[in-house]
Amino acid sequence: MSYAHSTLATFGQMLGTLAHLLDKAEKSGNTDLLDARLAPDMLPLATQVRIAVFQVLNTLNRLAGADLTPEEEDPESFADAKAMVAQAQDAVSSTTAESFVAADAPVEFDIPNGMEFALSAEEYVRDWSIAQFYFHVTTLYAILRVQGLELGKADFVSYMMRHLKAPASA
Repeated sequence: MSYAHSTLATFGQMLGTLAHLLDKAEKSGNTDLLDARLAPDMLPLATQVRIAVFQVLNTLNRLAGADLTPEEEDPESFADAKAMVAQAQDAVSSTTAESFVAADAPVEFDIPNGMEFALSAEEYVRDWSIAQFYFHVTTLYAILRVQGLELGKADFVSYMMRHLKAPASA
């Protein structure tokens, strides 16, 4: 499987997880969850959604020639957050692996603190994009758990159910 196929599959699956977690959060009726944080110096749940989606859209822009505009403001409601995720899901499903640059194509970027990076497209996905994406989705999951939502590993990897073997008969 190429790095591009793997990237699209990973984003697709985990955006589904993100949508599922937001559904559960919305159903809890606790609208304060969007402002909840793990620690005072960490970003709130709403920002975790925005940055997770940004990682997907920015990767498609950099590597697949997409022209997507990530939101610059945090979602103000669960409906807004779910719309952000749906935008990313649509972008992933409409992107082909063939549209990605070669795995060894150079990628250079900087981050707000002034650090600059230069790596290959494949390294960018493996070492930056996917790692950042998982960090923000996992942080969102942790925020929801700390706030008392009943979530488990099955909520985080629900896409695995398609691989479940039939239970052994007794």
